[in-house]
Parts: sequence; C-alpha cells; structure tokens
Amino acid sequence: MAAVDMILPLKAMKPTFEPLIDSPNLVVLPNDDFNPKKHIDFTPPTKTYNMSDIDLPEDTGVSPFAVSEPFQLFNAEAIQRMRAEVLSKDVWENCQYSSNLAQCQLRGFAPQFAPFIYDTWKNPETLAIVSGIAGIDLVTEMDFEIGHINISVKSEKQKDEELQAYSEKTQAEADEGIGGCPWEDDKPIVDWHTDSYPFVCVTMLSDCTNMIGGETALRTGTGDILKVRGPQMGCAVVLQGRYIEHQALRALGTAERITMVTSFRPRCPDQRDDTVLTTVRPISNIPELYFQFSEYRLEILEERIRNQLRLLRDTKRSGKKVDMRKLKQFLADQERFLAHMNKEMVEDVKMGEIDDSHLLGERAIKRRRVSTVAY
Repeated sequence: MAAVDMILPLKAMKPTFEPLIDSPNLVVLPNDDFNPKKHIDFTPPTKTYNMSDIDLPEDTGVSPFAVSEPFQLFNAEAIQRMRAEVLSKDVWENCQYSSNLAQCQLRGFAPQFAPFIYDTWKNPETLAIVSGIAGIDLVTEMDFEIGHINISVKSEKQKDEELQAYSEKTQAEADEGIGGCPWEDDKPIVDWHTDSYPFVCVTMLSDCTNMIGGETALRTGTGDILKVRGPQMGCAVVLQGRYIEHQALRALGTAERITMVTSFRPRCPDQRDDTVLTTVRPISNIPELYFQFSEYRLEILEERIRNQLRLLRDTKRSGKKVDMRKLKQFLADQERFLAHMNKEMVEDVKMGEIDDSHLLGERAIKRRRVSTVAY
C-alpha cells in the first residue's frame, strides 16, 4: 500500500488543551493489576431497548439489541485508576486529537500508557458482561479503540455562569408559558454521528451528582429523538452505535465530563462486520489504525477460509458432491469483504475533518446533496 498522505487543515491541527482536572496521585493509588473480583461492581441495567422499540427493523444491526439504560459496572477504585491513566502527562502529550465533531479526544493510549484500562476491557468477565447486555458474543474492536476518551472541561466560573443562564432561561420560559429547545442541546459535546464500529460501551469517569443534561440522544426510525439518561460515575451504557444516529448532549452544573468509549465487534468470524473508519480515520495515528484494522480483518478472512477448506475436504472424503452454488457465494462474499476493507483504507486523509457520510437519515442525504465534499 502506498504511503498515506495526512492533510492537516489549520483548525484541525493537534489541539493544545491542558487537563484542568486534578489527576489522582498514582503514588497513593494501588498499582496492582485489574482484578474483576476487586474492581467490577456490576448491577444489570433496569431496561434494555431493542431496535423495534425505537422504530427500526429488528435486523438493522447484528443483533436485535439497540441500547441499555445506565448500569453500574466499576467501583470507585477502578474509576480512579482509569482517571489516573487518561489524565497522565504521557497521554495528553501523545494521544490528544480534535475534530469538527468533538473538541477534545484522547485515543490510542492503551496498552502503552494505560495498562490497567487495557486489561480491564480485555478481561473475560468484562467481555461477558458487555456481551450479555448486547445479546451477542463480543470482543474489543482493536487495541487502538480501547478506552477512547471524550472530554469537556470548564472552569468553576464558566460552570456557574452556565447554570445562572440556564436558570434565567428556564424561569423566563416558565413565565411566558413556552418551552424551546433545551439549552444544553445547543452545543453538544459530540455532534450527530454513527459510530465506526458495531457496539460501544460508554463509561462515565466524572462525578455527575449535580449535572444537568449530559444525556445521549438517539434518532429513532421515525426521526423522533429518544434521550437515554447519562450514567453516573462508574456506570456505563451499551449501544449498537454503528446503526443508530446519536449525539452526546452538553452537561451543565459540572466542571468536567469525561466519558470512556470502548468499541466492540462480534467474536464469531461468520458474523458480518460492518466496521467503517469514517469517524475515526481523521482522529487517529493512521499507520497504526490501518495496521490493526488490516490485522483483525485478515484474521477473520483466514478463519473463514480455513473453515471453508475444512468443509470442502470433509465433503470430498465423504464422497459427496461439492455444492458449487454455495462455494461461489462464499467466494463472492469474501470479495466484497476485501473490497470494503480496501475502500476504508484511503490514502489521502484530512486530519480533524469528518464528513457526513457516516449519517443514515434523510437529514444526512439532504446535506450531502448540497455538500462540496467528494464522496
């Protein structure tokens, strides 16, 4: 593959945010390895929604599941260990990205700078919990996508000013008997998008005790908006985000909102893999992203071919006739698999610029018709 050209527009250069949040002191925190018996504090979600519950066809994704209500996943010590790793100097200096969808994101830091986070999401018990909620056996998408961080930070002054403005607006609307668009929706932390990967588990790393807003908004099959309440610290939400347009709404009443997003795909190689790189390509170390994407996709292909070869040999040994129609269908499916893989690894990448091709709704189609971007 030719060398990849990365185009850096001025507004998409590496951001210069500094972590205004106090990082936990690693000296006073335990430094033992992740232990599910010690660090997991799981309480099942009170409710999960299927695709049909949000007016989408049941076969929209790779399982009928759509999204869960927030549920307790990790204890306080585990969260503090995670915060210590993601707020470290090494992560902020080497793994910080920005785009037109989100101002500040931390990516690609595990396992080098975050071994505890890496072990957390690779652990079989963690995987079993996420898989059980999603209704399908899952594995982490690839190492680069373990623990992606979305972060919004404000000073105490900014926080107080926002709360005052929110209070005044709410009172004015109550006095006039009107209700406009919720104020916290005006500037979302992450704008409307679909994920590049089939499933995500979003874990809250901030104290949300006094938070107003901060929900995840989902666009239903009818175009209506469903809001899933934001999780509290140590809690998580599972979402089949590749197939559902969603948005992270702004939170008021808190100086920080740090969420960790870990991506998953089906473990079984025979399941379809609809992974795209649209929303992650412009905010990634491209050579590393393409290597890991190629590696796991070729491993899937390798296992599929081995299984098909085993079937061919068993058929021959048993004296049966090979079903050529099924064999040709298998080959055609793998051709499409490889073509999709090749298409996703584009050579000219404009860093920080994410186009609308990841969106699914009529709104996205209309926007593309007037867009000057070549798709």
